[in-house]
Amino acid sequence: MEKQIVLFQDLGEMDYKSAWDYQDVLMKENLAVKAEVGRRQYETGNSTANCQLSTVNHFQLPTTNYLLFVEHPPVYTIGKSGKMENLLIKEQERQQRGIEFYQTNRGGDITFHGPGQIVGYPILDLEKFYTDIGRYLRELEEVIILTLAEYGIIAGRSAGETGVWIDAATKGKERKICAMGVRCSRWITMHGFALNVNTDLSYFNHIIPCGIQNKKVTSIKEELGREVPIVEVKEKLKSAFEKVFGVEIRDQSNG
Repeated sequence: MEKQIVLFQDLGEMDYKSAWDYQDVLMKENLAVKAEVGRRQYETGNSTANCQLSTVNHFQLPTTNYLLFVEHPPVYTIGKSGKMENLLIKEQERQQRGIEFYQTNRGGDITFHGPGQIVGYPILDLEKFYTDIGRYLRELEEVIILTLAEYGIIAGRSAGETGVWIDAATKGKERKICAMGVRCSRWITMHGFALNVNTDLSYFNHIIPCGIQNKKVTSIKEELGREVPIVEVKEKLKSAFEKVFGVEIRDQSNG
């Protein structure tokens, strides 16, 4: 079977709201495509009673898959089910430190984005892959796990806690290296993952990351004891993404 195409864009450094708005545009474009296909199916009498696209070859839907990479200026974001008490810094101090804050429509609790961190936003039509959000999250985790393995870092999952961890089964040593939170509408995804590469981890001292008490946060730099080129990590992430999702990535970053 022909591989799905994923268009890659490296947005460089971009403020959180601009990146969020851009994701929203791409998601809505795909939702409009699905709505139009559904309308045409209905008008030709091919729809089911509940208007599902049962007769459409989902693999060939004219939606577009994207993978966006970005680095944000310092910002705390909280998911729709997050708790404000997990933000420990007072608003005045946060503003003095130049840290933005956004309540978002993704899943998950509170996290930090900032320089030295790769944030990945896949906008995928999961109907071209599978309709299973749990599987999608596990495969995003697998992309990170494979990437970290390239650096000799053994990472994995923590039961009941989305994201990628190191020493998750060793009490007192658990540390999270990648946070995740997604949104999905009609099987179109947005938001995604945040991998700490050379991130200043002191920003995490002002939150309870992901609402999880007494567990540390780490980075590739922290684990290796040296900085790692962000560009190098991005290439490894792209290769792992192609492998895990069985897709072909086409770079649109330069037009």
